[in-house]
Amino acid sequence: MSLWPVYTGSSAPHDGIDALPAPPPWRRFDGGPALPPAREEEDGGAPGRSHRARTYQPTAETVRWVNAALYLRRPLLVTGPPGSGKSSLPYAVARELRLGRVLRWNITSRTTLTDGLYRYDPLSRLYAAGRGGAGGAGGAGGAGGAAGSDEARIEDHLRLGPLGTALLPYERPRVLLIDEIDKSDLDLPNDLLHILEEGQYEIPELVRAARSHPEAEVMVADSEERVPVRHGEVRCRAFPFVVLTSNGEREFPPAFLRRCVRLELRQPVREQLEDIVRAHLGELDERDRALVDTFLHRGSAGELATDQLLNAIYLTRTSGLEASSLEELAKALMPYLGRVTESWDTDDF
Repeated sequence: MSLWPVYTGSSAPHDGIDALPAPPPWRRFDGGPALPPAREEEDGGAPGRSHRARTYQPTAETVRWVNAALYLRRPLLVTGPPGSGKSSLPYAVARELRLGRVLRWNITSRTTLTDGLYRYDPLSRLYAAGRGGAGGAGGAGGAGGAAGSDEARIEDHLRLGPLGTALLPYERPRVLLIDEIDKSDLDLPNDLLHILEEGQYEIPELVRAARSHPEAEVMVADSEERVPVRHGEVRCRAFPFVVLTSNGEREFPPAFLRRCVRLELRQPVREQLEDIVRAHLGELDERDRALVDTFLHRGSAGELATDQLLNAIYLTRTSGLEASSLEELAKALMPYLGRVTESWDTDDF
């Protein structure tokens, strides 16, 4: 029996992902051999990430489109201003649905598709082969001479990237964050189309070696664990929950957009801001509410991030500043993130 919503936004971990209905016929994958679910981290892993996962406050719209992406097995393209929670969302989903550690791929203008799939170091392999040959035992032992020796085997010099790991045939979907896709080279979104549509890729170095070495044990992106790859081909079993974030700085090709579920995050309203503060720092007092008022007032004139408000409230609570210093503090800790007009100055106070 299916369950909607699978992701509830409550932050309480559960196994609802097992009630996810079968994918649409055009989004079914049969990769293998099946790998067990990714190991869960202790309370979400690193303290900062764990805190973000526990305290994330999704809107009803966010919950709806996360579930749409899970049901349809489609990437979720999340746009919104800085500080709106785009990169925190996948950590919250991974924690609630018990999907293990989030795989994170940070994008720059120099990033290529291969960077996300795998990294291969031919020079270290060449060095290992030479060292094995010089020692006598490694160069002659095993089929294929030095190239087939333990020191020179390809998989010992190859590691899957975040995207490549997410597409392994796990029984439960992995969570992959592709952060700031709008910073990429113009070709990367198009390069991703085939991979995200087909849910599979090849590693040419392993394909070439498959005749003499059909199965390779390769390292994954997020641990020293090794997984089997047969004939150099990787195909997913449970399509990963992929979150692509964008600050809205560029347009994407229509073919790319139509393959994504799209979520636009907006600046939170007062009730949402108070919920966010409450989740991170506890109940609000009058000074906290005064800073929320200041944040909303300044936010009407320029772009601000929610963590600027959290920084200001935390500092007022721990520094013992007088109420008369609140406006000066807000000016220092809540600067506009982009260009503002001449009317957006301190007279706004």
